[in-house]
Amino acid sequence: MGIHRGHKARPAEWLAEQFIYLVSLTAILMVILIFVFVAREALPVVFGRMNSAAARPTIPATEMGILKPDELRDYLGLTPAEFKRMDKEALQALMEVREEEAKEAPKDKDATVNTTEWRYLFGAHQWSDSRPEDRYVWQPIGRIHKYNLIPLIIGSLKTTLVALLFSVPLALAAALYVSQLASPTLKEWLKPAIELLSGVPSVVLGFFGLIVMASFLQHVFGYQSRLNAFVAGIALGLSVIPVVFSIAEDALTSVPGSYTQAALALGASRWQTAWQIVLPAAAPGVFAAVVLGFGRAIGETMVVLMASGNASIVSWSLFDSTRSITATIAAELAEAVFGGHHYRMLFLIGAMLFIVTFLTNLAGDLIMHKLKGRLEGKAQ
Repeated sequence: MGIHRGHKARPAEWLAEQFIYLVSLTAILMVILIFVFVAREALPVVFGRMNSAAARPTIPATEMGILKPDELRDYLGLTPAEFKRMDKEALQALMEVREEEAKEAPKDKDATVNTTEWRYLFGAHQWSDSRPEDRYVWQPIGRIHKYNLIPLIIGSLKTTLVALLFSVPLALAAALYVSQLASPTLKEWLKPAIELLSGVPSVVLGFFGLIVMASFLQHVFGYQSRLNAFVAGIALGLSVIPVVFSIAEDALTSVPGSYTQAALALGASRWQTAWQIVLPAAAPGVFAAVVLGFGRAIGETMVVLMASGNASIVSWSLFDSTRSITATIAAELAEAVFGGHHYRMLFLIGAMLFIVTFLTNLAGDLIMHKLKGRLEGKAQ
């Protein structure tokens, strides 16, 4: 007797399959649309169509008729749709406003600099109103808007590095103990207790780092800045531990029991078996846990915003205040003028963060499959 499949034979199962299929496609589509939206808002900066110069060449309003429509639109900084909606009187008024703004523009040499150009975003520049050592400056508020990304990149890397150095050893040690060494009764209590940390809101961890951890660590290490990359990284590590632990513990538990039994039968201790047999066999899953922990750390916002000090300075010291990309977006996006160069810059660093996370996960996936193939004896 043949098995009948399809929407006619089993309509309920067919509908359930189609619903699951649509939900999965919707999730993928939402991620793509979010990236498209963020990238679209950042494109004017990417292609050099933004100008943040405080002083620009002006054209008298009386010469408006000489300009071509495209030249006039570019001069006024209007989109094609905005330009099309405006009549001659409105355009004339905008020209007059530009003339008045030019009279009040700063007169120093940096006033004509378009700070959204790529050489100013990543390169050093000695600003006329800054100290000689301050050549990398993120200062979007002021007479001259400065958008150098180096301080934010360094801040993100410092807090992420501290978080991983603190959380990964603890999480992997806990995963190894729970999966291989703990008794079944103790395991039933330890695993849910550690994974319960993932349910703690990040704002609570940030508050704990701001009020308790910052003062305690300053008293222990004696550094000057109470809020810094070290405090933010330790607080951030508390949010990374349950992520790395959960995935690593699953990977260690999934190692075939025959590996453990064979090692114990040959006279190895339980610790030797866990460290020298089980952990290398679970290397792909453990590596995936570390990669996901990196993504969790670099994308965290509230903990870093509350505990890092939010000073966008270039310093490799972990005990200096710092500022990350995510904290910058959270702190400044609500105050940025819609469609302005500050607004576009925040979306640019958001797109950069998205790309870095995507490439990291992609590289991690490739390395994980390579490790898995090597462990399975496949040719590389």
